[in-house]
Parts: sequence; C-alpha cells; structure tokens
Amino acid sequence: MKASECIDQHIAGIPDWRGKVLATIRRIMLESDSGITEDWKWMGTPVWYCDGMVALANPHKGKVKWTFVQGANFPDADHLFNAGLGGNAWRAIDIFEKDRLDEAALRRLVRTAIAYNRSKLKSKEDPGPAKKPSRPSARKKKGP
Repeated sequence: MKASECIDQHIAGIPDWRGKVLATIRRIMLESDSGITEDWKWMGTPVWYCDGMVALANPHKGKVKWTFVQGANFPDADHLFNAGLGGNAWRAIDIFEKDRLDEAALRRLVRTAIAYNRSKLKSKEDPGPAKKPSRPSARKKKGP
C-alpha cells in the first residue's frame, strides 16, 4: 500500500476532532510547496519531506502533536511552537480540541521549515572557495 493510502486510512480511522485536525495538517503540508512528499513511518506516523524531513504529526489522547524536525533551527515568527521548546532540534505544536488553527501562519511556518532545509542542502552543494592545489617545493631535497 502506498504511503498516501496509509495516511488516508489512518485519518479515516480517527472519527473525532483529531482526525479532522490531521487532515488539515496534511492539507497545509501538501499545499505549502509542490515539492512536498509524504511517507508512512514508524508503524503509523505520517511524515512530510521537502529537501529533507520537514514534519510529522500524531494524534495523542486529548491532542494532536505536529512536530517540526528542525524547528529549533529556524525562526517561529508567529510563535506557534508550544511544545518541545527545550530540545536541540525538534519543536512541536500541541493542538487541542478547542484550538483554532491559523492556517496562514501555519503555512508560513511550513515554508520557513522548507527554506531551512533548502539552505542546508545548498550549503552542502556549495562548500565554498576551492583550496589552491599544493605545489611541489622548488627546493632540492636533501638525499642520502
């Protein structure tokens, strides 16, 4: 079964508000950039990629956790992150039943995460100025 089909079934199997939130997260992810792909990992986690892993989302009892794998490394201009704030890389948004999602701000956050991934990819491709090749010494070597 394809990842998208697994995610479809996963969302359909959550009949309460958390299923709707996961469907919204998925839509925001997929609409944020044409390069987004989705995968099904860890026996039940939807994961989205764009030039590297961007985010994953899981329903929990009483909330949906939307985790950005490099969230600590890029700005959160709209102050959306509210969980995992002490970690070195990951940041998350815990979404509760009564929360209203600011889809425009969430889309900006996804695009910021993608831009971060692309900047890291670009820095790997462009290592900087090339080193000058070493020249053999003009001096004569002392020999036996």
